[in-house]
Parts: sequence; structure tokens; C-alpha cells
Amino acid sequence: MNPSFQELIKHKFPDLSRGQKKVAEFLINFMEKGSLYTAGQIGKEAGVSETTVIRLAYALGLNGFSDLQELMRKEWLASAESKEAASKHAAGSAAEEKKPFSEWLSPVDEKDLSQAVDALIKSDQVYIAGFRESHTAAYWLYYKMNQLRNHVLLSFPTGFLLETLCNLTSASTVVVFSLPRYTKEALEVAQQAKNQGAKVIAITDRRLSPVGQIADITLLAGTTEHILSLLALSQVVISSMQKRDEKTAGKRQEHLEKLYAEQGIFLE
Repeated sequence: MNPSFQELIKHKFPDLSRGQKKVAEFLINFMEKGSLYTAGQIGKEAGVSETTVIRLAYALGLNGFSDLQELMRKEWLASAESKEAASKHAAGSAAEEKKPFSEWLSPVDEKDLSQAVDALIKSDQVYIAGFRESHTAAYWLYYKMNQLRNHVLLSFPTGFLLETLCNLTSASTVVVFSLPRYTKEALEVAQQAKNQGAKVIAITDRRLSPVGQIADITLLAGTTEHILSLLALSQVVISSMQKRDEKTAGKRQEHLEKLYAEQGIFLE
């Protein structure tokens, strides 16, 4: 099966020149424009020459700009059709949960969200990593996910234990929060997870961020200037998990409520 446009960009991105990377980022973020604009127009928008746009096509192993645009156009049209279908079935869990947080959420790709939720439910263990400012969101996701399933682990605010990552398997999933300024710890966790065959879910600001480049699934946060953007996206993930695996989540929450009552943790 031939790789998609985004997969091709992701695979070749580290080897591209600086100018080609600027074009690649523009095309990923504005696929509709890339599907319709000429090479010269794309170069002007990306801040590079028309030649650089054409050279990108060859760097990706294609026969020329027309092949690049055709690949892009097919993916853009398929994505547009998918989004239209999703909007017609907006009663689904993700659509319902996005309403209260709409000002903080960028459009969530339904396919990516579904794949992420499926992995988080089926994994033998989930490791959540967030460093420095991102740790607040990572801890919230860790705490809420612990109410839905077992074997959920969390990184430290400034680092991680290799002894913990050593336990990852090909059936594990690692969630990595990675926002500007990108930390080396986030990239190291993702790389270690990939080395051990675990699935990596990146919660980041762009698909071609350092962690986004190697992640299996990328969920894009909205405005990264406020912690609510991360919490809003995390809430969508948690709510989708809860509704997708209602029986398992319900049993665990019932057991937790019994423990809470026995310990008298809550006043009401």
C-alpha cells in the first residue's frame, strides 16, 4: 500500500533541506491551498522559491510537482469527505464533549482520535509523559485515566526512569505532551518507546514537531498559550474512552466509589 501524503512527508522530513521543510510544513497545515495553488504561489506563501517547491517533490521520491499535487489533492478530498460525514453524525461522544471547550480546541481529527482511544483501551499499560509546564496536563490525564483502567503510569515533571520504560512492550501505549519550547525529555521518551515497539501518541501543536515526527498518532492541541487547551483535548480523550468501553470503565469506577466510601475521602 502506497504511503499517504502526510506519511511520506513525515518519513522524509528529517532529510529535507531547511527550505524544503518550510514548504512541507506549509503543505501539511494548508493542504487545501497546496492542492490548488501553483508551485510559485506555494513558494510565495511558504517564503521560499518556486524551485524549492519543485525540489521537494523530487526529495520525496516523486516524479515532479504534478505528482506531489495529485497525491495531496486525493488526501485533501478524502479528508474533506470524512469531515463532512463526521459532522453529520455529530451526536458521537467526541462531538458532544468538544462543545464546552470549543474555544480551546483545534479541530480534532476523528480518525486520529478513534485510533488513539482504541489504543488506550486495549494496551497492556499506558505511560503518560509531560515535562515542566506540560506536566500539569499529563497529571490530569493520568489521574482521570486511572479511574477508567489499570496499569497507568506517569513521568516526573523533569524526567523519567529508564527502569519504568524498560517494562514497555509492543502492546503498550505512551502518551507524550510536547509543546513549545520542546523538551529533550519528551523526545527521548518517545524514542525509547518506539525502540521497544510501543505505540506513541503525541499531544502537540503541530504534526511535524519533534515528537510529532515519530509518533504513530498525533492529536493537535488548540492554542498552546493556555493549559485549558491541553485539558480540553484530554477531556475529549477521557470521555471518548469512557463511552467506547463503558462496561469496563463502569466496573472500575464502581469499585473506586466503594473504596472512597470506606475511606471517607469525600464529604458528600
